[in-house]
Amino acid sequence: MKGIILAGGSGSRLYPITKVYSKQLTVIYDKPLIYYPLSVLMLGGIREILIISNEETIPFYKQLFNDGSHLGIKIEYAIQAAPKGIAEAFIIGESFIKDESVLLILGDNIFYGSLDFLYKGIKNNDGATIFGYQVTDPERYGIVEFDKDGKVISIEEKPQKPKSNYAVPGIYIYNNEVVEISKNLKPSGRGELEITDVNKEYLNKGNLRVEKIGRGIAWLDTGTPEALLQASNFFGVIEERQGLKVACIEEISFYMKYISKNQFESLIDSIPKSLYRSYLEKVLREY
Repeated sequence: MKGIILAGGSGSRLYPITKVYSKQLTVIYDKPLIYYPLSVLMLGGIREILIISNEETIPFYKQLFNDGSHLGIKIEYAIQAAPKGIAEAFIIGESFIKDESVLLILGDNIFYGSLDFLYKGIKNNDGATIFGYQVTDPERYGIVEFDKDGKVISIEEKPQKPKSNYAVPGIYIYNNEVVEISKNLKPSGRGELEITDVNKEYLNKGNLRVEKIGRGIAWLDTGTPEALLQASNFFGVIEERQGLKVACIEEISFYMKYISKNQFESLIDSIPKSLYRSYLEKVLREY
């Protein structure tokens, strides 16, 4: 399975920050926001990753990650010229996806806690797998409706009268059909290729699975200044209390055995003296 991080969008809700750089480069506590979705893909065993963003921002991602080989993964880059919808990512990424399945995660979505729901979704997917997360403000999201047996019967985008409290977070798993499905979509009223329409197509084919995300897992959508602050404070408290870093991609590479101990040592040596390097040195000493 291959992975895509869609790190585009205009970021208008974060103006004037996004006048200078992409919102996925904003800092969440001690690292760029994009580290968090990247870490989710890496922990899911996905080692071939495509980052999609605008032409101005791609060089910054390349500066951060290069080709990913130092992390034992492969990272490619592609340009989305304008924010024309999430589903366009599969058209842009067609040559990257080839004949494989794909997991797409939005670059501003953060998941914290046990990722068993994701591992299960990756393992069991044979069509499309999306997730349901209970929220108090469902009118802001794509909403999944279930029947009394827990079977999905409808998906609506930002409904005025939501039929459930289960929102669809920004992580999606699809088989290879998603490319052709996306190509055949018609733009919505706002001129975008909607991911909800992709999900509806799988639903109509009887090939959509929805895994409910249970308690104890945090899903943070960092699309507003308030949400960015909350996420930074949240991870600051977690890291301070536990002495463990969240979304530390170098540690994850070592933990997942994507790189050897010698490669991990070399990677640490390439990092300037900092609290981040000191943490990785501690990880190495305790190995």
